[in-house]
Amino acid sequence: MALAFHHVSTDIDPPCPGCSTYLIEPYIRCMVCGPTHLNICLQCFSKGWENGKHHSSHDYDIITNAFPILDQSWSAKDEKKLLEAIADCGIGNWQDVANQVTGRSKQECEQHYTKMFIEKTNTLFPDFPEELKPGPSKAIPCRLSEDPVRPIRDSQRMLDMAGYQPARGDFNTEYDNYAEWDLRDIYFHNEEDELLTELKFAAVDIHQSRKKGRQRRKKIIRDFGLVNLAKQTLQERTHTEAVRSLFNKLRPFARLHNPLAQDKLLEGLIYELDLKTEIDRLQEYRSNGIKNMIGARLYDRLKVKRLKREKTHHLTNVLATSQDPIACRQWLLRQALVDAGHTDLLPALPSGGRKSAPPLDLTGFAGYERLSEKERELCATVRIIPEAYFEYKRIFQTECTRVGHLKLKQARNLIKIDVNKIRKLFDFLVKEGLVNTS
Repeated sequence: MALAFHHVSTDIDPPCPGCSTYLIEPYIRCMVCGPTHLNICLQCFSKGWENGKHHSSHDYDIITNAFPILDQSWSAKDEKKLLEAIADCGIGNWQDVANQVTGRSKQECEQHYTKMFIEKTNTLFPDFPEELKPGPSKAIPCRLSEDPVRPIRDSQRMLDMAGYQPARGDFNTEYDNYAEWDLRDIYFHNEEDELLTELKFAAVDIHQSRKKGRQRRKKIIRDFGLVNLAKQTLQERTHTEAVRSLFNKLRPFARLHNPLAQDKLLEGLIYELDLKTEIDRLQEYRSNGIKNMIGARLYDRLKVKRLKREKTHHLTNVLATSQDPIACRQWLLRQALVDAGHTDLLPALPSGGRKSAPPLDLTGFAGYERLSEKERELCATVRIIPEAYFEYKRIFQTECTRVGHLKLKQARNLIKIDVNKIRKLFDFLVKEGLVNTS
């Protein structure tokens, strides 16, 4: 029986046929049985296990990775575990890497990887033949983000960032995530068919171009800070709707510029937008006969007041004109013109002499019996029902007790009704001594 001791690294092998246990290095490989390798564990080998085809007298190899490659203190098995752990956990997560490399601390893992795989210029690995060497790689480097955003794991903010891993500078699901699948079954091993070799190299070139597209997109995301949600939110809050729309329309052009050139382009377009807005404002002044800035400022103040009056609730206007048919017809005609888009220079409507609304008949309303004569007169004149009067009165007195006094401006902030009604109600409560103003 001949013994050939080899250091051979294998992938996942079938379990031991003798005891059906998973193989743990070192184990034995029969050199006679084949073409499929027959591997048995040390326990079955020591007992002389045999079956109908395998005999204990066959030549065998000892399969083990317990030999150094780059460093005498690191075996090939440890090197393999280290690389697999880094591929799984990412560079920088050395504590998680050390948890997968038995007997190694995070400092040892970091120092060994930095020394052997980053700082070391020469290599001990065999070189590829010239015909199998790929051309120079032109892939765009994608470094880690200079100032990575680090949201809490599984938080809503991390979900909004599309699974971005800041410490690694990549995503859980990459762009074109299955690009590597096209190469998983391609092997270069003593190829004799030139056409088949050319097809394999073409597949590798296609894979490289797909990786370049992925890295180019990650570079744009990193350079423009698109994963920084705080920055994006700040831009949305500080810019107008027109500027935000401009940002979104120009975002596809980011691939053609660097961040500085993109910002200059946006600043120029925003400046153009501001000039157009200013020109429209000056043309509005000129169309209204305004020729100096003093008149323009007065026009702006009057315009703001007019817009505030137009925003008054329609129900208030309807109630105010419901008792006068002519005034109601005027209001309906004006609203029809506004809805049709006639916001500038509305035609003058015929005036019907608006009448004041008559006093409100409070008989039959809940709480009428609890009103005094003066309160009944006030509610009928101001057109407030008794229950609403009692609620407003309670709000004013509560605020006055809490603060010590109550001003008309504070009263207007407490309830949202017509300002004239609030003033009359406030003056009545002050006159009756129910509210103190100082």
